[in-house]
Amino acid sequence: MTIQFNCPACNAIIAFSDKHCGKRALCQTCGQLFIIPSSDHEKPQKVEVKITKGKPLPGFYRAVFVDTWKLFIDPANGVQFIFVIAMVCFNFLLGRAICCVGFLAFVATWGWLLGFYLNIIYETAFDIDKLPEIYLGTSITFLWYIIQPFLVFFFTMIAAQAPFIAALILLKDKGLTYQNMWDGYSGLQLLLQGLFVFGLFIFPIAILTTAVGKDITMLRPDYLLPPIFRAFVPYIIVVGLLAAAAALEMHATAYAGKNAAASALDLSLNLAVQVLAIIAMRAIGLFYRHYSCHFRW
Repeated sequence: MTIQFNCPACNAIIAFSDKHCGKRALCQTCGQLFIIPSSDHEKPQKVEVKITKGKPLPGFYRAVFVDTWKLFIDPANGVQFIFVIAMVCFNFLLGRAICCVGFLAFVATWGWLLGFYLNIIYETAFDIDKLPEIYLGTSITFLWYIIQPFLVFFFTMIAAQAPFIAALILLKDKGLTYQNMWDGYSGLQLLLQGLFVFGLFIFPIAILTTAVGKDITMLRPDYLLPPIFRAFVPYIIVVGLLAAAAALEMHATAYAGKNAAASALDLSLNLAVQVLAIIAMRAIGLFYRHYSCHFRW
């Protein structure tokens, strides 16, 4: 049976199956954590998050490389994994469909997955060691759950690449563009290349700030850079995992009518991307959980 209630913070209408009563959950509208009540219209209890700001929490590497794998064998995450697999298969089979079908499949799949990633970061940061619940919503909220993550990732990437974008605009009169800046190693080309790579490098801490802080105005150098310098090696691990997931995604392809063995291999690669992406997103959340003392916010 489905129960409905209002978020204790923003009053948004939320619905859950009654089998989840007593579990912690996240409001998709405002990000408030709460305990799912046992009956309709019962006011849920807020979960007040307390982050210790004294010193780093030990065990980051074990949490990333050992404890994360427990998610993949925990029966409590079964529904989430089935849904992820279904979305990947949906996009894989329709990714090269005619007209706009393939585009719509891509947008629906990646919009939902990006929202799923943001929830993984948020809930991991606040000590929830399971995959987020599946949120579909009504027809209108379902569309918002797809569109909003795209907007969050897009504007976060724009903020991370702001120095590169500004330099590219200023150097436009010198004939430099994104396409030709990679064709040589002049001083200005190296400058643009370095700024672009730097933007990619700080993107994990930027998306962490957006996912946890829920405020894009917090994407400021004095907020983003200190945690990187003070926990540089763990941050390199986070960057490496996210870069690996992105590189693997670049080699993943949609169904192209190949033989069964080749198609199965292509689908396996698409699923492997999601495994690595989940690990990377959890690593981003764990970076905040273990090194929150280095964050000014």
